[in-house]
Amino acid sequence: MLDAMSTTPTQNHSTHLDDIPTICAISVIAGVLSTMLHEGLGHAATAILTLHASGTLCSLAWSSQQDSRLVEAGGTLVNLATGLVCWFLLRTVRSASPTWRFFLLIAMSFNLLAGTGYFFYSGVSNFGDWAMVIHGLEPHWLWRTGLVALGVVSYYGTVLLIGANLVQRMGAARNDARRFRRLLWVPYFTAIILDGLAGLFNPIGMRYVLLSALAASAGGNCWLLWLRYYVPKRIQPGETQIVPRSYTWIAVAVIFAAVFIGVFGPGIHLNG
Repeated sequence: MLDAMSTTPTQNHSTHLDDIPTICAISVIAGVLSTMLHEGLGHAATAILTLHASGTLCSLAWSSQQDSRLVEAGGTLVNLATGLVCWFLLRTVRSASPTWRFFLLIAMSFNLLAGTGYFFYSGVSNFGDWAMVIHGLEPHWLWRTGLVALGVVSYYGTVLLIGANLVQRMGAARNDARRFRRLLWVPYFTAIILDGLAGLFNPIGMRYVLLSALAASAGGNCWLLWLRYYVPKRIQPGETQIVPRSYTWIAVAVIFAAVFIGVFGPGIHLNG
């Protein structure tokens, strides 16, 4: 484990700030896991196990000649399941250190925002995984409208959930704009940079960097920038948990980023 799941002394002094390099590192790890769970487990593994398909797995997509509705839906379903597991652990593992709490929070955020945001994105654009899931279903306009409605409701619920847990589990005060920017803006821009760099090497084409990678990171996670205004008023801050400098998390993040950009950026071929 990256650091012990034991109680770590907290610091409540305003002079102590969450460490930005460690926040970036945790965001890189959470971002890589979210993307590769979506593409690798949700799409590629499902295609290989159910269709015995072969294809190319990269940071942008799983590309294969054989797909099914289950394969197309798999990425979102895995993201949603992972996000809920992270939420459960965040609520139940009370002895977790601040770095682990923050990792679970950001992993939950990336996965749930990606999952719920995909419903809305596919419904509006008629592009992407859920556009393929509903392809051929009639009346098509009604299915698209349903995706948009599901996306709006579930995405808004996710925003409220993230805000509540940030306040309760990390002790972020609703009026502390500076801390919200550190804990949410830094992960947001880290994910954009990470996906953009990996996308530069993709074998599918630069068009998909905008339609897939940046749509997911810049568009799907965009509400992190305004989330402070959507924290439910009834939520009371928990004990302040300051994210300290951790060279272990930073070192692991460097490895994750190198593999994500250097290996999954260009893509690897998998045989079913």
